[in-house]
Order: sequence, then C-alpha cells, then structure tokens
Amino acid sequence: MIFGEVPQYPGSRCGEQVIRLIDKITEVAAHISAWMLFSIGVMVTYEVVMRKVFNSPTIWVDEVARFFQVWAVYLASAHILKLRDLITVELFLSSLSKDKIKLLEFLSLTTIAFFSLVALYYGAGVVFESIEMGRKTSTMLGVPKWLTESAIPVGFGLLFVQAIVEFLKLVRGGEVAAAAGHKV
Repeated sequence: MIFGEVPQYPGSRCGEQVIRLIDKITEVAAHISAWMLFSIGVMVTYEVVMRKVFNSPTIWVDEVARFFQVWAVYLASAHILKLRDLITVELFLSSLSKDKIKLLEFLSLTTIAFFSLVALYYGAGVVFESIEMGRKTSTMLGVPKWLTESAIPVGFGLLFVQAIVEFLKLVRGGEVAAAAGHKV
C-alpha cells in the first residue's frame, strides 16, 4: 500500500481544530457568496422596475451587481473544492487502483494549491498597484478598482488554504472523491 494511515501525534488535536476552522471560514464565505448572488437578482429586478415602470434608471445597479458577481465567484471557490464539486475529467478512473486514484488526487490538489498561490501573489500585486495609483472605475460611481480586484487574492487565498486542508485530510486517510463514485 502506497499511502497508509498517518499516526496521530500529540498536538494533532490542534491541527484538527485548524482544519475545522478553515472549513468553517470557507463555508461562511460560500454563504456570503450565495447571499451576494441573491442580492444581484434583487438589484436587477429593482433596476428593471425603475427603468420600465418609472422610467427612472439607476446609476449604481450595473456596477454593484458586477462587483457582487466577481466577489461571489471567488468567495465560493474554496467551498466548492471542499465539496469536490469542481469540474473533473474522469476518463480512466474506473481502470485505476484506489492508490493510483489517491495519487492523482494529491497531484490535483497540489496543482490547485500552486496555481492559487501564483494567482494570490500576482493578484495582490495588481491590488497594491491600483491602490498606489488611485485607479477608479470609469463609471459614474468611480469606485476604487482595488475593491473589485481584491476578490482575486482573497478568493485564491481561501482556495489555497482549502487545497492544503484537503491535502491533509487525504494524507490522514480521508475519502478519495473520485474513488467514491464522484459524479461527473
């Protein structure tokens, strides 16, 4: 067997608490994301009523709805990884052993963590540059661009941490999503 059970060491209880805390943070971020998506529906409905019924369009709905949409997507990504609901390609998994599938799961999580770290690094650079230059949107609201751009380092930061947590869960003998009949 390639991967066995990892022995429990003193202090691993603290590790479990950290894992639960990160899982909870990503769950809260996903709930915020869901409410943002719901709010987009409310805002767009309000805009339609104001524009079509009262002939008085708003200047804020379009930009705020886009702002919420960007943040909602990035906030939900870590929770989607936790649930293993990311898009996956499962061509040959039925012909592989459970150990090989687990190895592929490790590789996937490592790739997600690496990409997230790169996106976090460069995304933070863009945010700091926007703050330094005082960039604003070219709309009537003139919202500072860093407010929207911050979704990238925050979202990928959450995704990076969740990928590490999922990696640790797998090392500790957690279930491999693909081997458990994960849906395509």
